[in-house]
Amino acid sequence: MRDDETRREDEERASSLDISREELRELAARTVEIVTEYFEEVAELPVFPEVSGEELARRFRTPPPLDGEPLEQILEDCRAVFEGSRHNGSPRFFGYIASPSTPVGAFANLLASALNQNVTAWRSAPAATEIERTVTRWLGSIIGYADDCGGLLTSGGSMANLNALYVSHRTRLRADAPSQRGLQQASAPATLYVSDQAHLSIAKAADVLGLGREQVRVVETDESFRMDVRRLRACIAGDLERGLRPFCVVASAGTTSTGAVDALAEIACVAEEHSLWYHIDGAYGALAALDASKRHLFDGLERADSVSLDPHKWLYAPVDCGCLLLREPERARMAFAGHEQEYIKVYAEQEDEAFAFWDYGVELSRPFRALKVWMMLRSYGLRRISAAIAEDNALAAYLAARVEASEDLELLAPVTLGICCFRYVPPHLARALETAGGDEERAQLNAQLDELNTRIMRAVQRGGRAYFSNATLRGRFALRVSITNFRTTRRDLDITLEAVRDAARKCSEGKEN
Repeated sequence: MRDDETRREDEERASSLDISREELRELAARTVEIVTEYFEEVAELPVFPEVSGEELARRFRTPPPLDGEPLEQILEDCRAVFEGSRHNGSPRFFGYIASPSTPVGAFANLLASALNQNVTAWRSAPAATEIERTVTRWLGSIIGYADDCGGLLTSGGSMANLNALYVSHRTRLRADAPSQRGLQQASAPATLYVSDQAHLSIAKAADVLGLGREQVRVVETDESFRMDVRRLRACIAGDLERGLRPFCVVASAGTTSTGAVDALAEIACVAEEHSLWYHIDGAYGALAALDASKRHLFDGLERADSVSLDPHKWLYAPVDCGCLLLREPERARMAFAGHEQEYIKVYAEQEDEAFAFWDYGVELSRPFRALKVWMMLRSYGLRRISAAIAEDNALAAYLAARVEASEDLELLAPVTLGICCFRYVPPHLARALETAGGDEERAQLNAQLDELNTRIMRAVQRGGRAYFSNATLRGRFALRVSITNFRTTRRDLDITLEAVRDAARKCSEGKEN
């Protein structure tokens, strides 16, 4: 036994980064302790840290150490990272669309990081590849896709949308080859159709693909912030008359500003009539199809050629974890064909062993994102996760009802899913709006309300009791509460409205700072 140990010591590199068994166990125990304490306490922590940029700079802007530092000091600084963070795990964090991580998902990340698989292809990560393909089929079943659907996990909805537009662009360009439609039409600008509520990632993806701003056709929305299908039809018809090449329409299954869901089935018909690629950006809302009371909103989701959705939003998985689902994955494979280099070419006798994710997306190096989704779905089950999503939606409806019943609050958009947009309107400005003599006077009053609600938002964010963001709807500044949080209760929303009114009172007294 002693000879074996001596031999191992002799064979170890002097530069090895392994640590002793005792150090490893201490590191594991201490880090798990920090994480466990955080999950136990996060509901009671201030949503926004009471810390300044100067304090953080003093602590963390240091030169790189030449020699290792004590574990105790490193972990103390790690605790400071937790203390200096905005806590989206708080039940009163409503900013942006950022769900808390489940404990299962957080520890799944640790397992995936320890294994450190580069999930490029079956050959590089056999088990991880099988789990990711299983997870995409599971997610596909949620939106109504058949079991032969495909896809891949991405860093988030933005990367999923970029992949989808790349596939749609390459697919439609090949369909419009000169041999089929003539050289003149094939060289005409290709056009993409989105609503005025589309996520900014769509325009960015179009820019990356080299599409000019004029090729991204923005379709107006109706009074419920849904794409106006009549205007969509007119826009496509007009472009065809001008000799342009429509190639893709992007609908929203839950916009980030208001949670509006476009008329997905109607838009599917338009896409089919004109042979357009139909992509649905469901990064925020598509997983709300698990809420039985909302399922009707998503009729037509299964007819899309591609759908983006984010498990790190409404499956409560840790970031990063987006997903692109493909109804016919072979079309994506054809779009990416021809980019392989010899060093990554796969030689395999069986089809499964030849599978590679680089055939379906732009990433080559890819982490093992699927493990956390796989573990969470197995641990909680779809029924429990569906109930959490349904409760989030019900809480947004509760908040909307509280707003509509109030004399000093105004609802600014219909509540469709888990987002509620409203503003504070003091009684004297409400009366002034009712008696305003014209558009100019009304615009001045709304400008006052915009400025007041901006100050209220900043005061609430800094106050620590709650955190929400904002949206601009039809030119009006809205306080935007987004609920994707399995810890939130009605009491948390009541506290948030109290914080709004307290901030409004301080603003009127000039004491918000």
